[in-house]
Parts: sequence; structure tokens; C-alpha cells
Amino acid sequence: MYPLVRVNKKHLLENVHTVTELCAARNMAVTGVTKVFGGDPEIAAVYVAGGITRLGDSRVENLKLLKGLAAEKWLIRPPMMSEVDDLVTYADASLNSELATIQAINGAAIAKGKVHKVILMVDLGDIREGFIDHDELVGAALETEKMKGVHLYGIGVNLTCFSFIQSDSEKMTALMELSKTIGETIGRELEVVSGGNSATLDLMMKGGISEGVNNLRLGESLLFGKERANYTFLPGTHKDVFTLECEIVELKEKPSVPWGTVGVDSYGNSPAFTDRGTRLKVICALGKQDFDVETSTPVDKDIIILGASSDHLMLDVTDSNKSYKVGDTIELQLGYFSTMRAFTSRYVRKVYV
Repeated sequence: MYPLVRVNKKHLLENVHTVTELCAARNMAVTGVTKVFGGDPEIAAVYVAGGITRLGDSRVENLKLLKGLAAEKWLIRPPMMSEVDDLVTYADASLNSELATIQAINGAAIAKGKVHKVILMVDLGDIREGFIDHDELVGAALETEKMKGVHLYGIGVNLTCFSFIQSDSEKMTALMELSKTIGETIGRELEVVSGGNSATLDLMMKGGISEGVNNLRLGESLLFGKERANYTFLPGTHKDVFTLECEIVELKEKPSVPWGTVGVDSYGNSPAFTDRGTRLKVICALGKQDFDVETSTPVDKDIIILGASSDHLMLDVTDSNKSYKVGDTIELQLGYFSTMRAFTSRYVRKVYV
């Protein structure tokens, strides 16, 4: 049955080895981010087989799926108050930016006879999560250090995910200086200084990260071999770990331009069309609820993606050297958001190679 995503575990393992070795050469540990594939334990197991000892996800539900894997589990999105009990049960550590939440985690951990590791997040310009007031950060660190049910594990920063502010040497130095200040305040060094995500790799490779920043939370680079600062593929990596196959349900010659009064789409935008004359077009049984048009590429380079509705994918196969017919399948190479959507969709079957 289609659609399906084919997961190339061999290529993923090679990506993991390449990226982790690149980081290890610069004294950088990796937390492998599993949220892109919905915490699928079979894929996460490839991370662990490749030597990754920390797994991170933005959903406690996904961390629950990973409980059988021998790796430290991180919640990489600030916890909700309503999930604190499950957090302490299924996560070893979490990224935090609210003292009230840490206090709730402390209480839940004490009740369960556990100690939960806390990483305090710093906002260095992306205006997503994290402390902006450095005095507040140090105060939160001091209060966290006093608690019995939590352990102040480290500090971290996130960049390029909301405002797309780039990581640079100045920001990494500021992160390291804050780590030193907290260390002096509590009387010991922090174990983790997490410098961001796959967008920090380029800076790392150029030697622009301060000594002491010792962790990156990586998803895109492991899965697609891509660093996100310049969107370039890393040497020795594969970008074909995830391939989506969809089935053709209609094949007809049709005009390039629709006729009639043009309205607006679900976002209030009027679509635009390029007049290429009459073309051979196919419809595949796949839609926006199953994948992301903008981050998908046909394996057959001569196919043009025309667009998609919720459950129809329209393609132009006129220039292809292949002769397609109804019932054939077309392959799409998936990027980050397309993979995320495919693994969220219950209509897309997963096959492991």
C-alpha cells in the first residue's frame, strides 16, 4: 500500500558516524534529535548503534517510545506544567527557562525517588526560549542548585529556529562566559554547555566555537547530512535516508493554466500558473497532510512538482524519459519538514531498508 516512506538505515548509520566523528575531533558531544521521525525507536536505534549516547525530542510521548534504548533522554522543548510527572518518568534531562517549572519538576522527582537533570536555556538573540536577563539566569541556577530532586546539568542556547539569527563566535563566547559565571556562583563546573543545533556546525568546523562549549543537539545534519547555516551538505554524508513513494491515480494531458475565475487558497493567497501549453500531468494519492511540497524533490529530475492539495499531488511528467502509467509509483526525496510530516501522518507507511 502507498504512500510509504523508505528509510535507508545503512546511509543513516554512515551519516551518524561521519557527523559524530567530525564533532568528536573538536571535543563536541552529540545529542541526537529524534523529533523529525516522531521518536521512531527503530530509527533512533541507528543513532545509538552509531555511538550516540544522548537522544533528544520535543515530545514526552516520543521519549516514552525510546525507553528501551540505552541512551540518556532529553526533552529539548521547555516542559509543560501538565506533563511534569511523565517528564520525570521518561526523560533524564530537560531544557528549561522557567524557575516555577523547575520547582514543579523537583517536587515530582522527589516523589518518584529520582533526580532529574536540568539545562538552563539562554536567549542570545533568536527570541525563542531562554533567559535574557543574565542576573535572572544566575539566580535561577543558584535556586536550582539548592533543590534535591533536580541536578543543574548545564546551560544551552538555541539559534536559527525562529528569527533565524545565526550562531557566531561572539554568541558562543557569551554562552561560555555565562557558564563560567554560574560555575563560580555554585562552586563547581557545569557538565553540559550546549551550543545549539545543526546550524552551529559550520561555525564549529571553522574553529569559531569557544573551548568549553561541548554539546550540539543535532537532527538535520544526522538525517540529511546538511548543516543549516549555509544549507550545504557535509562531505561523506547521504541525503537520501528518507524516500517517499506515492502512487499515480490519474494521468492525462491537460492545459498548464486553469480557466475560470481564480479564487484564493486556504491562506488567502491567489495561486499563480506558468503557461507551458498542454502537458502530460499525473495526480498521486498524496497530499499536504502527508508531506511538505517545498522540501520534497522528485528522484526523476525531469518531473516538475506543480503543487498539492490536502490529498492530491499534481506533477508534470512531460519531459521525463520514463513512460508512466496509472498504478505506477513516483519517488520523492524528502527534506526536514517533509519527513516530519510524513512520520506524523498515519496514512504513510514506513519501510526500513
